[in-house]
Amino acid sequence: MTGLTIRPAAPGDTAAITAIYRPAVLTGTASFELDPPDEAEMLRRFRALVDGGFPYLAACRGADLVGYAYAGPYRPRPAYRFSAEDSIYIAPQAQGEGVGRALLEALIAECTARNFRQLIGIIGDSGHAASIGLHKSLGFVDVGIVRSVGFKHGRWLDQVIMQLPLGPGDAEPPV
Repeated sequence: MTGLTIRPAAPGDTAAITAIYRPAVLTGTASFELDPPDEAEMLRRFRALVDGGFPYLAACRGADLVGYAYAGPYRPRPAYRFSAEDSIYIAPQAQGEGVGRALLEALIAECTARNFRQLIGIIGDSGHAASIGLHKSLGFVDVGIVRSVGFKHGRWLDQVIMQLPLGPGDAEPPV
């Protein structure tokens, strides 16, 4: 995509990140949160991820932040430390323009460089064809669906679980 820059997110991006996330919470099903967090909470989350060694990326078109992606812990227990979960959110006006692909490609590269071995995509709502298709196009495979695990906007929602081995994956022990 021309004119798009992917860079590490910074604390100063919090207002734009919060603005992108808000409609995803209020009207979407990608997030199972019901109330959008404020900027202070989003900054706290950002710092926890970055301080924990996880990548957090921003997609910018000129001076405008049009999407963001990060990896976070897949699960909290120590044995999961070489697996990460991806999250990607795109501003409504930039959806369908390749921003998500650019972010996920960069996130995969960053997670691989940081010695993660598995990247897990947890896609809220089995009807979210764009996110499922994006993950599949970059090599993620379906590993399961958890049926009717969330209730939002008056309906039950599934979670689609997808997985991508990184680097040598499980072929050898981590360093």
